[in-house]
Amino acid sequence: MPELPEVETVRRGLAPVMEGARFRRVEARRPDMRFALPKRFAQRLEGKTVDSLDRRGKYMIAALSSGESLIMHLGMSGRFTIEIGGAKQSGGLDPAPGGDPKHDHVVFEMAGRTGARITYNDPRRFGFMDLVSTSAVEECRYFKAMGPEPLGNQFSAASLSTALKGKKTPIKTALLDQRVVAGLGNIYVCEALYRARISPRRRAMSVAGVRSERLHRAILAVLNDAIDAGGSSLKDFANTQGELGYFQHRFDVYDREGQLCRHCGGTIQRQMQAGRSSFFCTGCQR
Repeated sequence: MPELPEVETVRRGLAPVMEGARFRRVEARRPDMRFALPKRFAQRLEGKTVDSLDRRGKYMIAALSSGESLIMHLGMSGRFTIEIGGAKQSGGLDPAPGGDPKHDHVVFEMAGRTGARITYNDPRRFGFMDLVSTSAVEECRYFKAMGPEPLGNQFSAASLSTALKGKKTPIKTALLDQRVVAGLGNIYVCEALYRARISPRRRAMSVAGVRSERLHRAILAVLNDAIDAGGSSLKDFANTQGELGYFQHRFDVYDREGQLCRHCGGTIQRQMQAGRSSFFCTGCQR
C-alpha cells in the first residue's frame, strides 16, 4: 500500500492542476470501489472549486468551495494520471506500465488554467473517495483517532516518547499504528528503525530518551529522502505523470533478506511481526 511519501508525491503532482480549478465534469464509472461512492457524488463535485489540496497520513483532502471536502485514498493499486490538451504529462523519469483503461473508475475534467483531465485507475479497487463537511474533517471517522503528522510541528522526539510510553508491543508494531504517528507503513518503519539502530523486536516502551531522539530524526530523514526520490515503486505505484519512484533502489534493509548490511557487513534478516515482514540487521540494530 502506498505510504506517506507516495501519497505526498501524488498530492504534489495533482496540486498544480486541481488547486484553484473547478470540476467541470465528473464521471463515476461505477458506484463503488472499496466502499460505495457518496450519494450524488458527481453532482456534489461539478461546478465546485478546489480551494486547497492537502494530505493527512495516507489520505488526500481537497477542500471545496461548497464547504465539503473530497477525501481520496489510493488503496493498494490506485493511481491518478493527468492529461492536458489530450496528452499525458511526462517528466522524463522511468515510465510505469500503463493502467488498463477498464479500471478507470473516476474521471475529473477540470476547468481552469490547465483544463486538465484527471483519471483515477484502480485494478484492485481498494481505494475509495468520500465527501465530508470541511468543518468536521478532523472529527470524521478517518482522522478522529489519527496520530500526528510526522513532518508536522506536533511530532517531536518528546511526543513520540510519550506516545510509546507503557506500550509492551514491539516498536515495529507500535509505529505501524496510525494512532501513534500518521502515514508510516511497513517500508519506512523498517528503514527508519535501521537508521536509528533500533531492533524492530525491542519493546516500544523502552524507546525513550536518546533512542526516541534517534528514531525521530530517522523517521524525518527517511520520509524526506523518499519524497525527494518520488516514493518507492514495488508493484503498482506510479506518480501522476505515470513514472516510477526511485527510493526502492536505496533501501537499506527492506526486501533485502539474505543480503549484506551496508554498514557492518552482516546479513539482513527477515521476521514476521503482526502479519508483516520485518527486515533488519542484528549486528546494527539493538
